[in-house]
Amino acid sequence: MTPTILEVSNIQKYYGNKGNITKAVNRISLSAHKGEFVGIMGASGSGKTTLLNCISTIDTVTSGKILVEGKDITTLRGKQLSAFRREKLGFIFQDFNLLDTLTAYENISLALSISGIKAKEIDKRVQKIARALNITEVLEKYPYQMSGGQQQRVAAARATVTNPALVLADEPTGALDSRSSHMLLDMLEELNQNLSATILMVTHDSFTASYCRRILFIKDGKIFNEIHRGTKSRKEFFEEIMEVVSVLGGENNDRR
Repeated sequence: MTPTILEVSNIQKYYGNKGNITKAVNRISLSAHKGEFVGIMGASGSGKTTLLNCISTIDTVTSGKILVEGKDITTLRGKQLSAFRREKLGFIFQDFNLLDTLTAYENISLALSISGIKAKEIDKRVQKIARALNITEVLEKYPYQMSGGQQQRVAAARATVTNPALVLADEPTGALDSRSSHMLLDMLEELNQNLSATILMVTHDSFTASYCRRILFIKDGKIFNEIHRGTKSRKEFFEEIMEVVSVLGGENNDRR
C-alpha cells in the first residue's frame, strides 16, 4: 500500500474577532499519498493559498491537525519547526526566492550545508539534480545571469535536492512566459514520475492544473469538488477542469 505522506484532518483557519470572523479554511480534510501530484484550485478568496500556507507552516491553523509522515506538524515550535521545514518540505514559489549573492550551485546546496551534509555528498546530490533538470550549464551563474525558466528550475532543484517528503508549489508558473511555463510543468511531471516526488500545487490556471493527477476545488473555505485524471489525456483532463472552473465562476489571477 502506498504510504500516506500528508493527512489534513478537519482544519479551520479563522481571521478577525468575534464581531467579524472570516472563515478562510472551514473544516477541510484531505490526504496525499507518496508519489501523488495534487492540484488545488479555487476562485479568489476561496482559501486555497491559506490552506497551502497552513500545510507549509507559514501560517498556523485555528483548529484541526496536519500530519506529514504521521507527525502532527501543528504542535511543532522553534527548532523542531525549523528542522521540519528544512528536512521534510520543499518550496517552489512564484517569484523563485533565489539568493542573488549566491550561484545556482550555492542556492541549491544551501539546505544541505545547513543540515551538515558532507561536501562530497552535497556535490553528488547537486550534480544529480542539475542533470535531471537540465541546468548543469548554469550552476556557476548568479540569478541575474539566468533566464526566468532557468531560475525556476534552479528553485525547483533547491526544493527537491533534500529529498523532501512533500514539495509545495504556489502558483509556480505565475511569473513565467508560455515557453518557460511549459518547461517547468514538464519538469514537475518528471520529478513526480521519475523521482516519485509528492507534489501539492496551488494554481488558478486550468492548463497548469492539467499536469496534476488529481485536483481539489476549494470554494468558501471548503472542498467543493474533486476530480481524477486517471487514463484521460491531458487535453481531456483540461476540458474537465474547465467545466468545473466554469461552475465555480471562472478563472481569476488574484491569489489568496
